[in-house]
Amino acid sequence: MAEAKPAEGVTSLPLHAVYAADVPAFLATLPGAAAAFLRASGFAAKPGEIALLPNENGLAGAAIGIGKDASPWHFGGAAWALPAGSRWHLAGGLPDPAQAVLGWHLGAYRWLRHKHHDRLPAELLMPNGCEESIMIAEAICAARDLINMPAAELGPQQLAEAAAGMAQRHGGRAEIIAGQALSDGFPCMAAVGAGSPRAPHLALLRWEGDAQGPLIALCGKGVCFDTGGLDIKPSSAMLRMKKDMGGAAVMLAVAEMVMRARLPIRLLVLIGAVENAVSGHAMRPMDVLRTRKGLRVEIGNTDAEGRLVLCDLLQFATEQKPAMILDAATLTGAARVALGPDLPALFSNDDALADGLLRAGNAVQDPLWRLPLHDGYDAWLDSPFADLSNVSQKPMAGAVTAALFLRRFVPEGQAWAHLDVYAWNDAARPGRPEGGEAQSARATFKMLQKFTGEKGM
Repeated sequence: MAEAKPAEGVTSLPLHAVYAADVPAFLATLPGAAAAFLRASGFAAKPGEIALLPNENGLAGAAIGIGKDASPWHFGGAAWALPAGSRWHLAGGLPDPAQAVLGWHLGAYRWLRHKHHDRLPAELLMPNGCEESIMIAEAICAARDLINMPAAELGPQQLAEAAAGMAQRHGGRAEIIAGQALSDGFPCMAAVGAGSPRAPHLALLRWEGDAQGPLIALCGKGVCFDTGGLDIKPSSAMLRMKKDMGGAAVMLAVAEMVMRARLPIRLLVLIGAVENAVSGHAMRPMDVLRTRKGLRVEIGNTDAEGRLVLCDLLQFATEQKPAMILDAATLTGAARVALGPDLPALFSNDDALADGLLRAGNAVQDPLWRLPLHDGYDAWLDSPFADLSNVSQKPMAGAVTAALFLRRFVPEGQAWAHLDVYAWNDAARPGRPEGGEAQSARATFKMLQKFTGEKGM
């Protein structure tokens, strides 16, 4: 790779990326005093390890370790580990500088809207050809902003308006549906939000990168806060429920990437923005709700509300006959029990679609793990009083039965994938600060690039 040269009049320092095996060769290129300093400090080029390089005037540059292979996360801590406000350029030698740029910018992110701060991260000058990395990082960070926003500031209307604004900024069209029109067209979603004084809103976005291209439908669960409803959560389980709109944020990040990359497809994006609250208007256990499809759902648990939002969105999406439907939701704790916080669960009725998502996730280090749509558990959703229940009465396979519930609203032959995401980093790691995270967004975008024949990074 060519060195990223600073613009005329802009001062920057070189950042040398060093493989562990190349430490001796790298030391041989340095002035004697700098090489001796690095040897004395024990620099071994472990992933993400940073060593400053001195000279007679102070700071000559820095070296960053990339272990045995390159990864965006090796650069994820650099923006805050290097001197505050300093400016850097990649000094060459990296096979894929785009990964370094992506990791740097994802790691530079902090949610500081309500926190006093007086320190600035270091800045990285962008090498040529890394524009897509910046675009992806900006879309991810915009999604993080939405997830990190306190629920008092991001209600259903605000989330729907944010979605509409994003679409309009990138040449899309937006419609926001609320009130009686929502109750008529999306009755199950409307019932979920009936308990809150902040009315539910549906953001319906359309975009055309190619008027003749395949239609891709993206559906996102946007529960801006989830008390659990009348089946109220304990306080420990309610603590992070501002992130229960994480699925919506993920789909908006994917949509922004698609629009900015101008993939040759048509997009339909449905964001179901509601608040699951407790009041005299809230849905009750054993209520029976009407869905857009016409199926009647008995409420076995008011805390299983996300699938009630998504079922109406999926039905609308299927009516448009898209090439594929993708949905994302912070749907079940069972998925986290099975896979932990870092692996979103993937369910799909289409092996080619599932394989494409899995390969894409591995390629961009945004992994997914496929779980089965096991037909043997489908009867667990049977209800004696309605067409189906929103929960199983068995205390097992909760992520599977939730996905099977959603499958009831996807016709046979319609390619569909469901992503059960955590949308949160419990602790800070390089490139992944504590707080909201747009898990699976990069994997989904990469899959769509491959689907359309676009190369991408």
